[in-house]
Amino acid sequence: MLLIERYLLRQFVQSVTAVAVVLLLVGLGGLLVDLMSDIARGQVPAGLLLSQLGLRSIQVLPLLLPLALFVGLLLAVGRLYGDSEMAVLASVGLGPRQLWRPLAAVTIPVALLVAAASLWAAPAGARLAQRMVEDANRSFLVAGLEAGRFIELPGRGGILYVGEIDTEGSRFGRMFVQSERDGRIDVVTASEGELILEGERGRYLLLRDGFRVEGDPAARDFRMMRFQENELQVPDREPEVGADELNAVATGALLPATAPAARAELHWRMVTPLLVLVLGVLALPLGRGEPRQARYGRILAALLIYINAMILLVLGKGWLAVGMMPAWLGLWWLLLPMAALATWLFATDGRLPRRRVSA
Repeated sequence: MLLIERYLLRQFVQSVTAVAVVLLLVGLGGLLVDLMSDIARGQVPAGLLLSQLGLRSIQVLPLLLPLALFVGLLLAVGRLYGDSEMAVLASVGLGPRQLWRPLAAVTIPVALLVAAASLWAAPAGARLAQRMVEDANRSFLVAGLEAGRFIELPGRGGILYVGEIDTEGSRFGRMFVQSERDGRIDVVTASEGELILEGERGRYLLLRDGFRVEGDPAARDFRMMRFQENELQVPDREPEVGADELNAVATGALLPATAPAARAELHWRMVTPLLVLVLGVLALPLGRGEPRQARYGRILAALLIYINAMILLVLGKGWLAVGMMPAWLGLWWLLLPMAALATWLFATDGRLPRRRVSA
């Protein structure tokens, strides 16, 4: 690379990195809120907060990195025009079309990173996150229960106390559970028991040698019974509504699949890294401006372009999943026109005037 190209590359990398850090922090904040909500509903044990946050952050990289690259390049190119550096470059014969090498040196690595996250890391992280939650549901220890301490069940399902827990976290001794429903109190005690996770039944307690008292304190209506063995459903596990199970399927397993939903997921994973290349090429002509022109208006334009593109991609994915669009068309109906427009704008942007040769 020329010295000026290395300088431009450094400016592009700094701008894209700064925007990416800001967007990732904002994205992590949103993921943390969603994760805390899942923990409150009992879908995720509290002990897995950090690990689940890290694994879920991989899944948002294909959404945040294209926007970070687009906005970062627009800001960097806009600064070059605002400080009249592009005018100086044009005076020595370096127009916008001659800046493809520093632009490619930034765009291609980001596209490869998005491709790795979309095709491999995100599905692998989703599978690992599901497996960790399933394993944790079999253990009281991972769920945050300690022997000799009263805790509130997630979702305010009641109060739980155990006197002893084995090393695996599934068997316990001297248990007390108090819950309330429709104004009636239910108190269960048992000498021993274990936590069982079984298919559709979910998570429940198998209790042995205990008592159960149930009734309405206001009406002084109570019933007491003794049992040798009893099953108690743990009320802190809620099914996920509308969960997309395909996000945890490996990309290799989606290739031979013929189901419309699987084909839609495959097209989505392939389009996201290609979208990075399109946005990278589109950023250079859109970043053109006058020296005294406001620089940050480009951010709004970048957000509108990116949001509209993502909305259309999401709609296209939904149409593919329900069979409203043929599988061969995929999401190319949007990506190819965007690529053609970006290529045309890049090719026609900033043409330098030809030198006149005097006779």
